[in-house]
Amino acid sequence: MFVRGIRGATTVERNEENDILSATTALLNQIITENGIIPEEIASVFVTVTPDLTATFPARAIRQMPGWDLVPLMCSLEIPVEGGLPRCIRLMVMVNTDKQQNEIIHVYQREAMRLRPDLSKLTKA
Repeated sequence: MFVRGIRGATTVERNEENDILSATTALLNQIITENGIIPEEIASVFVTVTPDLTATFPARAIRQMPGWDLVPLMCSLEIPVEGGLPRCIRLMVMVNTDKQQNEIIHVYQREAMRLRPDLSKLTKA
């Protein structure tokens, strides 16, 4: 069994609590569905947001999902690079799995599909 990282990113239109929470939930749900994982297989989830998202912690959305109360979560700020994608939420889901690296499906939604167009074409929008 390996520990694999599953990347995901999404964006929100506004710095609003509900927008951030619902976008985070939608992103994680697609990661779970695309990769067929359950919370017990998760080692940890690292969440970053761009500095323009201050309305809430995205990890709150994950913590409220059934079965995710014991999964270690950590939020941090994304490095503020000039010209970087604004209002962006990124996830790094560390999962215990027998899947090979090339079997992992990374998920990029909304404007975040621009971050990794090579991987975004493999995921649903």
